[in-house]
Amino acid sequence: MQRLTEAIKHLIIINVIMFIVPQFLNLDLTNILALHFPKNEHFGIWQYVTHIFMHGGFYHILFNMYGLWAFGTPLEQMWGKNKFLFFYFSAGIGAGLIYTLVNYYQFNGTYQQLISMGLSAQDIQNILTTGSYNENIISLSNKQMSEFYSLYHTPAVGASGAVYGVLVAFALAYPNAKLALIFFPVPVAAKYFIPLILAGDLFFGLTKYSVGNIAHFAHVGGALIGFIIAWYWKKNQFRIH
Repeated sequence: MQRLTEAIKHLIIINVIMFIVPQFLNLDLTNILALHFPKNEHFGIWQYVTHIFMHGGFYHILFNMYGLWAFGTPLEQMWGKNKFLFFYFSAGIGAGLIYTLVNYYQFNGTYQQLISMGLSAQDIQNILTTGSYNENIISLSNKQMSEFYSLYHTPAVGASGAVYGVLVAFALAYPNAKLALIFFPVPVAAKYFIPLILAGDLFFGLTKYSVGNIAHFAHVGGALIGFIIAWYWKKNQFRIH
């Protein structure tokens, strides 16, 4: 069993504290610390960092912390504490930013359609506040309006984006390491396994076939930022300054 490295140990401790303590105190920190849509009244720029330490349930934090430990440990051993922390937060923040950009693109598309139907900005804000609208005026489907409302109100939580960055970096550093999951017990090399997982996230994010409320583009965003940083470091590690 791998030893618990310094940075990962403290990250896991902070995540566990942020998950358990609010439950004991019956304290809901979602409006303050989860990542909200920028136009939402609860949005704060700090949430690009704090949402990484928020989780929606026991299995959510369990799988994220397991992934952080299993795949992050060899990276911290290779890079050192400070470099690993820089990487982890860069992937997590990048995941949040890309997730926001994708959501904003989807939100703005519907917003412009409503404007073209003659609704004012205040009319649209009333829809977002109350969740009700006149179907005789708005020709969009109930599904599209529901998604519009959900984009505005549903915050994102979890370290998954940062962990996906860790997964990609692990695959770059140890491409031939054999990996397996409970639902897919056959060992597969990391260089094939990680891209397969990412392809699944991209597919579910684009097609809306996702089971559950999963921020697939946060996963893809964290993986993208993680790949760029890890690839750059790997490419330039032997350069003489």
